[in-house]
Amino acid sequence: MTTARNTRGEVPGCVLGAAIRDYGSVSETQDKPAAGNDRTAPEPDSTNAPDASEAPYKPVIAAKAAKRANASVVGMVIALVLCVLAFLPVVLMNPAPKGENFRPAVDVPAIARNAADVAGFTPVTPDTGDTFRPNYARWESGTGTGVPTWEVGYLTPKEAFIGLTQTREANPTWVLQQTGNLPVTGTRNAGGQDWELRDSGKEKRSMTLEYKGTTIILSGTANLEEFAALAAAVVKSADEAPAAGAPATTPAP
Repeated sequence: MTTARNTRGEVPGCVLGAAIRDYGSVSETQDKPAAGNDRTAPEPDSTNAPDASEAPYKPVIAAKAAKRANASVVGMVIALVLCVLAFLPVVLMNPAPKGENFRPAVDVPAIARNAADVAGFTPVTPDTGDTFRPNYARWESGTGTGVPTWEVGYLTPKEAFIGLTQTREANPTWVLQQTGNLPVTGTRNAGGQDWELRDSGKEKRSMTLEYKGTTIILSGTANLEEFAALAAAVVKSADEAPAAGAPATTPAP
């Protein structure tokens, strides 16, 4: 037996079953709990809520207090300006001395006379006028080297330096130390005497002369012309002094 179907493919008399199926599907949807009623939904976190007690405190300065603070700062600035203006005339009236005009007061002849009592010879005091300026003069007892010496330092006209050392107890080792172990490169005539020349070929050089019982060494950074000028004055001073004698001794009590 064949059952007739309508144009929608439905069997007559079975409309109720389809309706029941549709109703059943609607019921299944209604049986599902709503999202708002789901007990498993997360509850709002109250820990992230800002606490009024933890908010940063912003101090409020009263208008009168702020005005007083500004007045204090302005007063300090005015006082500082007045202090500067008060001391400025004093500074301007007393300018700092220029370095090139400063010359230490070194009386080489007077110091040499005092040293002669213990030196056993008359220390040379070259007269160089205003060309070579002495910046120290002293007698060294030779505690460290074993060789007592008369020492004078000179600033040359070209702002170089030459040190003068004189002794009557020189030895080869001491001479090498005083000349910086420079090699002998020849001789240089100055003041009518042949000085032994030691030259590094750069800045340092020295001239050595054994004269009238003493050894005289000139060493420094000046050029050879300035060395020769000072050496000539040294020879002249040595010619005017008596020959070196025996060192002074202290009489027995």
